[in-house]
This record gives sequence, structure tokens and C-alpha cells, in this order.
Amino acid sequence: MPISERIPTWAAVPAVFAVLAVISYQTLITPYNLEGAKNVLPMGKTIPLPVDGPESIEWDPQGGGPYAAVVDGRILKWRGGDLGWVEFAHTSPNRGNCSRHGVVPTCGRPLGLSFEKKTGDLYICDGYLGVMKVGPEGGLAELVVNQAEGRKVMFANQMDIDEEEDVLYFNDSSDKYHFRDVFYVVFNGERSGRVIRYNKKTKEAKVVMDNLRCNNGLALNKDRSFVISCESSTGLVHRYWIKGPKAGTRDIFAKVPGYPDNIRLTPTGDFWLGIHCKKNLIGRLIVDNQWLGKLVEKSVKLEFLIGLMNSFKPHGVAVKISGETGEILEILEDKEGETMQYVSEVYERDDGKLWLSSVFKPAVWVLDRK
Repeated sequence: MPISERIPTWAAVPAVFAVLAVISYQTLITPYNLEGAKNVLPMGKTIPLPVDGPESIEWDPQGGGPYAAVVDGRILKWRGGDLGWVEFAHTSPNRGNCSRHGVVPTCGRPLGLSFEKKTGDLYICDGYLGVMKVGPEGGLAELVVNQAEGRKVMFANQMDIDEEEDVLYFNDSSDKYHFRDVFYVVFNGERSGRVIRYNKKTKEAKVVMDNLRCNNGLALNKDRSFVISCESSTGLVHRYWIKGPKAGTRDIFAKVPGYPDNIRLTPTGDFWLGIHCKKNLIGRLIVDNQWLGKLVEKSVKLEFLIGLMNSFKPHGVAVKISGETGEILEILEDKEGETMQYVSEVYERDDGKLWLSSVFKPAVWVLDRK
């Protein structure tokens, strides 16, 4: 008996759909491979936190820390294995309904952290409140700046300090969204991101780069001649020249894979970028087609969008680029997400150890390269 006579036509429909689903997943959802990447991040040591999302970490001028900016509006300090994490500061006086697992806007959401070495003050980019500052003893942070050139700072993200010039450079990632909706900013195509220069003496906030798509990480180079800012949407790293014959101009410094987050200068003058996740075809299509991004913004729930962009399989990636040329020097990953997921920052210490943090997970990780 012919097969067509033994099996009803309708019975083949689910099988066809199953095959199409597998093909669609492989084509649209599977993350791109990163050529030359080293799968070494699973070997990192995990230091758990009692709160989710240490988006940024930093050390004080005496070497104490790390300090971690977490989701409930606090900055915690690591006191070693015996004492663990202790509270150091918070950005909002409203502490009554803060959650250890999700953003409550009235509690603030500290992101990028930068210590000023000469004063010991900790500067904080809060994704709701603006740029804040707290003294060496910690406590409630005070506002430094929350507007520039007549526009409110909606989404202060990461910053760096030029102590010789007494100025701050920081990202304002969107004029529409705060931190909680950052992934809509990544995909909707808007170009309202800015890099702002704040003069601590004159209190002037000046926009030095604009028309950016979800500019996330920011760092000054070693001799403070330029500042770079990366777009999470495109992977482009923009450069603004502060000194020299090109002062006041901008160009493209680098392009990195995936969706980059924070940037940190290394002791030798290169840069590490935390990568939220690798890209896939569906993510690239949304980013490259603004009409599709707008449709996603209006119709797709944020939780599903986050899963879609990381291929429903969170993983960890770190990228090192040259501080002179912007070329990619090294890519490290946790391909299966065994240890590290949603890497937001990579901080290289003088002893060569890499400290990595996460925008979502309740942990920081330490990778000893030796």
C-alpha cells in the first residue's frame, strides 16, 4: 500500500510545522558564532549577592571593594568572605517598597560607578534620578546634575571622570525611556542618546555627542585625549576628541559583536566591554528596520523581547579592544551560560584578574587569567 494511502494528509501537517519551527529557530533565533572566541568564562569564581543586578562595580582609592550598584537602589561593598556584602549607599530616600529582584522607580536604579581619587567621592549614574554623588562615608547620595541644555537627563547610564580638568563625561541613553525599558530603546530605532560633559566648577552641562542609539558604556582613554561611547543597538563605538588637532570632532572608533554594555579602561590602556548577549538574525532584523522595531515596541512584552534577543539561552561575553586603534584584541565567552550570564561590565585589576558583573543575575565573577 502506498504511504500516501496509509497516512491521512492532515496527519502530516503537525510534522511539517515541527520541521518549519526547527528551521525557523535555527535561522532566526540561534546566536551568531564569535570567531576566535575563547570559552573560558565558565572557569570564573562566583561571588553571590543578596540582591539582583550588580550592573557596575568599582574600587575606592584605597583599594577597598568592589562596590556594586544593585537593582534595589543601593550600592553594596564587598568586605571579604567573612563579612560579605554590606550596605554603603543609596540613591533615593524612598526605601519602603524597594525590591531585591526588580526595579522600583522611586527607589532609583544605580548603574555606572566612578570614584574620584582625590576626594574619595563616589559618583553614580542613576537610571531614573540623574548623576549622583556620595562621600567616602556613604549614606544617601546627593544630586549632581539631571539636565543638560534644557533637556532632562532621563537615563544616566555610565560615566568617567577627568580629574585634571575637573569634569565628568556621562551617557544619557534616551529622552523617552528610563532603565526598566532599556530593551525597547535598543530596538525602536530612536536616536536621542547623548554624551554630556559636566564641568564641576562652573556647573555647566554641555552635550558633546548626540543622535546616538541607546549609548550604554562610556570611558575616557588613558591620556584623556578622547572619550568613547558604545551603542547597544548597533555595536558601534563612537569617539569624541577632547584634545589635539581633532578636538571637538567625533568619529567611529570600533565596532564590536553583540549588544555591548559598560566599558572599562584597562591598566595598560585598552578597553574591556561587557556584552549582554550575542546577536541573532531576528535581533539584527529588528535593529536594522525601524518600522519593525516600532512594531515590537508596541506589541511585544519586555520579558519575551529579552528572551528573544538572547536566543532564550542567557550566556556571557566579554570583548577587549585596543585603546589605540579600536581593533578587537580578544573575545571571551561562556557559550552555554554555565557560570556567567548577561555580562554588563568587565573590570581588569592590576593583578590581571578580571571581575565581571551582571545587569540581572545576583552575582559577580572573578576570572584569574594566570
